[in-house]
Amino acid sequence: MTTPQLRRFVQRLAPPPAVRRVDLRRILASGDRKANARDVSSTPHSTPYSGTRAALASFALTVLAIGAAWWWLGRPVKLPPSPIAAGNKLYCVSYAPFRGAQNPLVEGTHGVPAQIDADLALISRYSKCVRTYSTEDGLGHVLASARRHGMKVLHGLWLSNKTEKNRRQIATTIALAKEYRDVIGAIVVGNEVLLRGEMSTTDLIAILREVKAQVPEPITYADVWEYWLRYPEIANAVDFITIHILPYWEDFPVPATHAAAHVAAIRAKVAAAFPGKAIVIGEFGWPRAGRMRESARPSPSNQARAVIDTLALARHQHFRVNIIEAFDQPWKRALEGAVGGYWGIFDRGTGAPTFAGAVSDHPHWPFEALAGILLAALTFAAAYLGGRAKGVPDALWPKIAALTFLPAVLFGWTAETVPAESFSLGSWLRSLAFAAIAAAAPVACAAAFACGRPVPVFAALLGGSGKRHDGLDWALGSTLAALMLVSVEAALGLVFDPRYRDLPFAPLTAAAVPYLLLTISTPRPAGPRAMAETVAAAVAALSAGYIAFNEGFANWQAIWFCAGLLVLAFILERVRDAPS
Repeated sequence: MTTPQLRRFVQRLAPPPAVRRVDLRRILASGDRKANARDVSSTPHSTPYSGTRAALASFALTVLAIGAAWWWLGRPVKLPPSPIAAGNKLYCVSYAPFRGAQNPLVEGTHGVPAQIDADLALISRYSKCVRTYSTEDGLGHVLASARRHGMKVLHGLWLSNKTEKNRRQIATTIALAKEYRDVIGAIVVGNEVLLRGEMSTTDLIAILREVKAQVPEPITYADVWEYWLRYPEIANAVDFITIHILPYWEDFPVPATHAAAHVAAIRAKVAAAFPGKAIVIGEFGWPRAGRMRESARPSPSNQARAVIDTLALARHQHFRVNIIEAFDQPWKRALEGAVGGYWGIFDRGTGAPTFAGAVSDHPHWPFEALAGILLAALTFAAAYLGGRAKGVPDALWPKIAALTFLPAVLFGWTAETVPAESFSLGSWLRSLAFAAIAAAAPVACAAAFACGRPVPVFAALLGGSGKRHDGLDWALGSTLAALMLVSVEAALGLVFDPRYRDLPFAPLTAAAVPYLLLTISTPRPAGPRAMAETVAAAVAALSAGYIAFNEGFANWQAIWFCAGLLVLAFILERVRDAPS
């Protein structure tokens, strides 16, 4: 073996030399790419895996928090024993035969006889009677079906300012009263026609006396309780007084926990004004969905509580209550907002009353939780991709979790309310726009948060400022612009025409919170105020003040919405146009 061969053999046997320490500053200064590559390959592998663990841990905790929040929101509310337990039945319940998209406001819509019969078969298990409001729209079939199921009917004769239609209603009612004497318990001649201002008391009294002279059944007129006190002369033309008491719709709304006491107080007041006259509560009920009015909040548990308490009081004090209404009537949302379509107390699907047993205000909460978890996954993925260029520090992931949690929970709430609040093209567009913005905002803001990107100015995006804008800039700017537009539209609606407007507090908060965290976490450019954002901020802030005053501080949904408007105003006011 030659000397060079021996040297190479010894070198192969010797242990490898220790990895030498590399001076990063020298490498970067010299631009030695090979040395830099050796240095990177020599770096321990714990750092990237540690960042992944931090992200996964934060995401897992966020998912658990979302699930826990929705479990708490959806937990059943235990109620007192049902007043229709042990074979007891309701005195009466208002009935309209329309289902789904069927709408009596559309000419030619009629109740289907087979559907009416199926409905009364269900109602007859829980009520002795149904109340109708008209002889048209197929409601004449109710009498024949009620006879088959052994029920009574408070037969309604609809009066309005249309004389010819009134004459048809009167003639039909007189004929039916003779044919169904065994079914019709009483005839309600007119429903809230004085409240609507469609008839004078003189004309109403004349019709009451005309009908009374030609039918054997007792007759009455039904209206809001204040109108009986305002026009006491009507009492002389009826056999008994029918008053409507709807605590939710009172000029000073009453919460569900006080509904029964309110009914008792109003009934006593009317009884004192008309001694010796029998009094029937012709309408009492509570909505299951829709916007709050002061402290009166629609919800399944509040509906159940109000109905149970009032029926228990009626049994104790021996007065009669007709509940409005048997089934939800979605078509009423066009008249009264979302709340108008959710007064039904029976579920056609289960065939059971909605006020029995334990009731959840969010019965489908697992699906809402799942929607929030999916949004959280997208938000974390956006943060990872947004910070991929320079890496996301471990300490940033808990902040991403904070940015994600509340919007994810409220996104599920938003998804729940979309079908309830959408009943026309405009309402569908508004609801879907709010939902899309609530989903896009946390995703865009998480990506911007991870890379330290501020919110761009609208004018810079649309008008051109000489600066190139990438997809993230467009996502941030366009989502905030859309949020500004739909929020200002909702706010102005609640300022100028609030009675039937819904309060979109959930989607507004879901979208505003991520922008708030992004705004306070990134430096604000030292440029001039952005004109569009400043004007919108002023409108939102002023609207918030008026809405809070008008709705009252007992309406936490309105106060929450106003807080969201103020947060949005703060975000918009902070936007600056960076100097060129």
